[in-house]
Amino acid sequence: MNSAVIQLLVLAAIAIFLILRLRNVLGSREGFEKPPAPARLPDDRKGRFEVIEGGPDRDITDHVPDGSDAARALAAMKQAEPSFSVSDFLAGARGAYEMILMAFEKGDLAKVKSFLSEDVHDAFAEVVDQRAARGLNVTAEFLGIREVSLQDAEFDRASGEAELTVRFASELTSVARNASGDVVEGDPKEVRRQRDVWTFARRMGSNDPNWQLVATGA
Repeated sequence: MNSAVIQLLVLAAIAIFLILRLRNVLGSREGFEKPPAPARLPDDRKGRFEVIEGGPDRDITDHVPDGSDAARALAAMKQAEPSFSVSDFLAGARGAYEMILMAFEKGDLAKVKSFLSEDVHDAFAEVVDQRAARGLNVTAEFLGIREVSLQDAEFDRASGEAELTVRFASELTSVARNASGDVVEGDPKEVRRQRDVWTFARRMGSNDPNWQLVATGA
Protein backbone atom coordinates (compact mmCIF):
# COMPACT_ATOMS: atom_id res chain seq x y z
CA MET A 1 0.00 0.00 0.00
CA ASN A 2 1.48 3.29 -1.06
CA SER A 3 1.91 6.30 1.22
CA ALA A 4 -0.88 8.36 -0.44
CA VAL A 5 -3.53 5.76 0.42
CA ILE A 6 -2.27 5.51 3.98
CA GLN A 7 -2.47 9.30 4.42
CA LEU A 8 -6.03 9.31 3.06
CA LEU A 9 -7.13 6.61 5.50
CA VAL A 10 -5.56 8.49 8.40
CA LEU A 11 -7.35 11.73 7.47
CA ALA A 12 -10.68 9.87 7.14
CA ALA A 13 -10.24 8.33 10.57
CA ILE A 14 -9.48 11.72 12.09
CA ALA A 15 -12.61 13.25 10.42
CA ILE A 16 -14.86 10.44 11.76
CA PHE A 17 -13.38 10.90 15.23
CA LEU A 18 -14.06 14.66 15.20
CA ILE A 19 -17.67 14.18 13.97
CA LEU A 20 -18.38 11.73 16.77
CA ARG A 21 -16.92 14.08 19.38
CA LEU A 22 -18.98 17.03 18.12
CA ARG A 23 -22.12 14.88 18.09
CA ASN A 24 -21.59 13.95 21.72
CA VAL A 25 -20.99 17.57 22.75
CA LEU A 26 -23.71 19.34 20.71
CA GLY A 27 -26.28 16.58 20.36
CA SER A 28 -28.28 15.83 17.24
CA ARG A 29 -30.45 18.56 15.64
CA GLU A 30 -33.24 17.26 13.49
CA GLY A 31 -35.57 19.76 11.81
CA PHE A 32 -36.58 23.08 13.48
CA GLU A 33 -36.07 23.15 17.20
CA LYS A 34 -38.73 24.78 19.39
CA PRO A 35 -37.56 27.89 21.25
CA PRO A 36 -37.14 27.41 24.98
CA ALA A 37 -40.34 28.01 26.94
CA PRO A 38 -40.39 31.38 28.77
CA ALA A 39 -39.74 31.25 32.46
CA ARG A 40 -42.94 31.29 34.50
CA LEU A 41 -43.42 33.83 37.24
CA PRO A 42 -43.69 32.52 40.78
CA ASP A 43 -47.26 32.21 42.01
CA ASP A 44 -46.84 35.09 44.45
CA ARG A 45 -46.27 37.49 41.52
CA LYS A 46 -49.41 36.54 39.66
CA GLY A 47 -52.12 39.18 39.71
CA ARG A 48 -49.75 41.95 40.83
CA PHE A 49 -51.36 44.28 38.28
CA GLU A 50 -54.94 43.06 38.70
CA VAL A 51 -57.58 45.46 40.04
CA ILE A 52 -58.22 44.69 43.67
CA GLU A 53 -61.84 43.73 44.12
CA GLY A 54 -63.64 46.14 46.41
CA GLY A 55 -61.18 48.99 45.76
CA PRO A 56 -62.16 52.62 45.10
CA ASP A 57 -64.60 53.22 42.25
CA ARG A 58 -62.69 55.41 39.79
CA ASP A 59 -65.96 56.60 38.27
CA ILE A 60 -66.61 58.23 41.64
CA THR A 61 -63.13 59.17 42.88
CA ASP A 62 -62.25 60.83 39.56
CA HIS A 63 -64.89 63.48 40.39
CA VAL A 64 -65.16 63.78 44.19
CA PRO A 65 -62.76 62.96 47.06
CA ASP A 66 -62.76 59.34 48.17
CA GLY A 67 -64.65 58.89 51.45
CA SER A 68 -66.44 62.24 51.22
CA ASP A 69 -70.18 62.67 51.77
CA ALA A 70 -70.57 63.18 48.01
CA ALA A 71 -68.68 59.94 47.29
CA ARG A 72 -70.92 58.00 49.67
CA ALA A 73 -74.00 59.53 48.07
CA LEU A 74 -72.81 58.53 44.59
CA ALA A 75 -72.09 54.99 45.77
CA ALA A 76 -75.62 54.77 47.17
CA MET A 77 -77.01 55.99 43.83
CA LYS A 78 -75.15 53.18 42.09
CA GLN A 79 -76.59 50.66 44.51
CA ALA A 80 -80.09 51.93 43.75
CA GLU A 81 -79.39 51.99 40.00
CA PRO A 82 -76.35 49.87 38.97
CA SER A 83 -76.31 51.26 35.43
CA PHE A 84 -75.72 54.82 36.70
CA SER A 85 -72.38 56.36 35.71
CA VAL A 86 -71.06 59.69 36.99
CA SER A 87 -68.99 60.24 33.86
CA ASP A 88 -71.97 59.56 31.61
CA PHE A 89 -74.11 61.90 33.69
CA LEU A 90 -71.59 64.74 33.32
CA ALA A 91 -71.43 64.18 29.57
CA GLY A 92 -75.21 64.48 29.44
CA ALA A 93 -75.15 67.53 31.71
CA ARG A 94 -72.76 69.24 29.31
CA GLY A 95 -75.21 68.83 26.45
CA ALA A 96 -78.20 69.81 28.59
CA TYR A 97 -76.43 72.96 29.79
CA GLU A 98 -75.81 74.22 26.27
CA MET A 99 -79.34 73.36 25.15
CA ILE A 100 -81.07 74.98 28.15
CA LEU A 101 -78.82 78.05 28.24
CA MET A 102 -79.35 78.83 24.57
CA ALA A 103 -83.09 78.24 24.84
CA PHE A 104 -83.16 80.78 27.67
CA GLU A 105 -81.00 83.31 25.79
CA LYS A 106 -83.22 83.07 22.70
CA GLY A 107 -86.47 83.07 24.69
CA ASP A 108 -87.63 79.65 23.44
CA LEU A 109 -88.28 77.53 26.53
CA ALA A 110 -90.89 75.21 25.03
CA LYS A 111 -88.39 72.64 23.76
CA VAL A 112 -86.58 72.36 27.12
CA LYS A 113 -89.59 72.55 29.44
CA SER A 114 -89.44 68.83 30.26
CA PHE A 115 -85.87 69.29 31.54
CA LEU A 116 -86.83 72.08 33.95
CA SER A 117 -88.55 71.91 37.30
CA GLU A 118 -91.63 74.07 37.61
CA ASP A 119 -89.83 76.67 39.75
CA VAL A 120 -86.86 76.99 37.37
CA HIS A 121 -89.11 77.15 34.32
CA ASP A 122 -91.21 79.91 35.89
CA ALA A 123 -88.09 81.92 36.81
CA PHE A 124 -86.69 81.63 33.29
CA ALA A 125 -90.06 82.44 31.73
CA GLU A 126 -90.37 85.60 33.81
CA VAL A 127 -87.10 86.97 32.39
CA VAL A 128 -88.12 86.00 28.86
CA ASP A 129 -91.47 87.74 29.29
CA GLN A 130 -89.75 90.89 30.58
CA ARG A 131 -87.58 91.04 27.48
CA ALA A 132 -90.61 90.59 25.26
CA ALA A 133 -92.44 93.38 27.10
CA ARG A 134 -89.52 95.70 26.37
CA GLY A 135 -89.56 94.68 22.72
CA LEU A 136 -86.08 93.17 22.88
CA ASN A 137 -84.80 90.57 20.44
CA VAL A 138 -81.82 88.49 21.61
CA THR A 139 -79.23 87.00 19.29
CA ALA A 140 -76.86 84.53 20.95
CA GLU A 141 -74.11 82.15 19.87
CA PHE A 142 -72.65 79.44 22.08
CA LEU A 143 -68.85 79.24 21.72
CA GLY A 144 -68.02 76.35 24.03
CA ILE A 145 -67.64 74.99 27.55
CA ARG A 146 -64.35 75.38 29.40
CA GLU A 147 -65.31 73.48 32.55
CA VAL A 148 -67.78 70.84 33.68
CA SER A 149 -67.14 69.53 37.19
CA LEU A 150 -69.19 67.84 39.86
CA GLN A 151 -69.45 70.05 42.92
CA ASP A 152 -71.73 68.03 45.20
CA ALA A 153 -74.01 65.00 45.38
CA GLU A 154 -76.87 64.14 47.72
CA PHE A 155 -79.07 61.07 47.91
CA ASP A 156 -82.17 60.28 49.95
CA ARG A 157 -82.31 56.50 50.37
CA ALA A 158 -85.91 56.60 51.59
CA SER A 159 -87.33 58.38 48.53
CA GLY A 160 -84.61 57.50 46.02
CA GLU A 161 -84.25 61.18 45.14
CA ALA A 162 -80.79 62.17 43.93
CA GLU A 163 -79.38 65.67 43.46
CA LEU A 164 -76.15 66.42 41.61
CA THR A 165 -74.69 69.92 41.58
CA VAL A 166 -72.47 70.78 38.62
CA ARG A 167 -70.22 73.77 37.99
CA PHE A 168 -70.05 75.08 34.41
CA ALA A 169 -67.81 77.66 32.78
CA SER A 170 -68.75 78.65 29.25
CA GLU A 171 -68.21 81.26 26.59
CA LEU A 172 -70.85 82.85 24.37
CA THR A 173 -71.89 86.03 22.64
CA SER A 174 -75.28 87.56 23.39
CA VAL A 175 -76.79 90.78 22.07
CA ALA A 176 -80.21 92.30 22.83
CA ARG A 177 -81.63 94.74 20.29
CA ASN A 178 -84.74 96.88 20.48
CA ALA A 179 -87.43 97.13 17.83
CA SER A 180 -85.28 99.62 15.89
CA GLY A 181 -82.35 97.19 15.81
CA ASP A 182 -80.23 99.22 18.19
CA VAL A 183 -78.03 97.25 20.61
CA VAL A 184 -79.39 97.66 24.13
CA GLU A 185 -77.44 94.94 25.94
CA GLY A 186 -74.28 93.05 25.09
CA ASP A 187 -71.74 93.39 22.30
CA PRO A 188 -71.65 91.17 19.19
CA LYS A 189 -67.83 91.31 19.20
CA GLU A 190 -67.35 90.65 22.91
CA VAL A 191 -67.08 87.11 24.27
CA ARG A 192 -69.03 86.72 27.49
CA ARG A 193 -67.49 84.32 29.98
CA GLN A 194 -70.19 82.84 32.13
CA ARG A 195 -70.09 80.67 35.25
CA ASP A 196 -73.09 78.75 36.50
CA VAL A 197 -73.78 76.23 39.25
CA TRP A 198 -76.77 74.07 38.40
CA THR A 199 -78.43 71.31 40.41
CA PHE A 200 -80.09 68.41 38.63
CA ALA A 201 -82.47 65.97 40.31
CA ARG A 202 -83.96 62.57 39.53
CA ARG A 203 -85.42 59.57 41.32
CA MET A 204 -82.95 56.71 40.93
CA GLY A 205 -84.37 53.50 39.55
CA SER A 206 -87.30 55.21 37.82
CA ASN A 207 -88.22 54.47 34.22
CA ASP A 208 -87.68 58.10 33.24
CA PRO A 209 -83.96 58.54 32.49
CA ASN A 210 -84.12 62.36 32.28
CA TRP A 211 -82.70 64.62 34.96
CA GLN A 212 -84.42 67.92 35.71
CA LEU A 213 -82.76 71.24 36.45
CA VAL A 214 -84.11 72.18 39.91
CA ALA A 215 -81.84 75.06 40.99
CA THR A 216 -79.46 77.57 39.44
CA GLY A 217 -76.75 79.79 40.88
CA ALA A 218 -73.38 81.31 40.10
